[in-house]
Amino acid sequence: MAPYNVRWGIMATGWIADVFVRDLLRDPNLRDASDVSHSVVAVASSTSASRAEKFIADTGIPADPACKAYASYAELVADPNVDVVYVATPHSHHFQNVMLCLEAGKNVLCEKAFTVNAAQTRILCETAGKKNLFLMEAVWTRYFPLSVQVRELISKGAIGEVLRVTADTSLGFDVETTFKTEHRMVNKDLAGGALLDLGIYSLTWVFQTLYHTLPREQRKPPSRISAHMTPYHVTGTDEATTILLSFPTSTPSNSSKPGESHAVAMTNLRTKGEIQVDGPAFRPEVYRVIPKKGEGEIKEVKLTFPTDGRGMYWEADEVARCLRDGKLESEGLPWEESIVMMEVMDEARKQNGLVYPERIESTVYPAEL
Repeated sequence: MAPYNVRWGIMATGWIADVFVRDLLRDPNLRDASDVSHSVVAVASSTSASRAEKFIADTGIPADPACKAYASYAELVADPNVDVVYVATPHSHHFQNVMLCLEAGKNVLCEKAFTVNAAQTRILCETAGKKNLFLMEAVWTRYFPLSVQVRELISKGAIGEVLRVTADTSLGFDVETTFKTEHRMVNKDLAGGALLDLGIYSLTWVFQTLYHTLPREQRKPPSRISAHMTPYHVTGTDEATTILLSFPTSTPSNSSKPGESHAVAMTNLRTKGEIQVDGPAFRPEVYRVIPKKGEGEIKEVKLTFPTDGRGMYWEADEVARCLRDGKLESEGLPWEESIVMMEVMDEARKQNGLVYPERIESTVYPAEL
């Protein structure tokens, strides 16, 4: 049987779109994904067709069949040859851009963070459901074989109850020199800051170990959330955020005994072992299973990336399989889980008074940004 082919439209031509497309073009057979294949049939820049054409040439998208270059996102979503759109715009624009896709009847893979707030995420999921369209947040780390294996180990009780999770995603920039005031990482108008761009990776590990490892009917959102932020003194976005979460039960048994599970930074005398994942949290390659002293040997597992890819092809493969199977959402990252994660980031901002401009927080559509 021929592999199921998905025809992608790429919205935006920045760095993350470049990385994604280069992974799409790698041979799926070399990562044991012979059941699906990918084609890039259209690329859109918000400013000019020439930028889209340059992107097509730079990434090596095959000329047969020809890949269309568009000077607007509206043209992209109107292309009948596009099965699914990869939205690679800044966080601030995701709600408007994804709504544009959904209103045009297009399936969507949207870069993380899904939106600027949970209200926007909820509307996107509701809209996709009403229109019978596939929608997924592109948290690539979720679909790595390493992530899958760690979740399986936890679900099987390999280290007993998981009572604490610590995750750190930090980079070493000289913020004033590197980002100054206009860069998207520190620009409030683009929903900049550490939380939405990097903090979501730490939350990914918290959620996929303390939340996602339980059956869907047993999953409960955090019972307590506390957050501290350090604002970037120039623009007011967050340059450091720490979130402490308490979950009402432990995992994998969903037991209230010995009690809550805590995430971020803590110690606990009951733990029977540890799964250590070497950073960076968004693209790990090594994990260790460390049992309680005297109860077994430390096991280290290294999982490399086939074809020297970055690892985005696994999330693309998931999209293809979902489309093939007629699914509207991925079991690997269901809509409700994306909404709960956005609610956590909403609460972190609320507790620290971080508010983005009303025009990008708005749930009004259409709207000029």
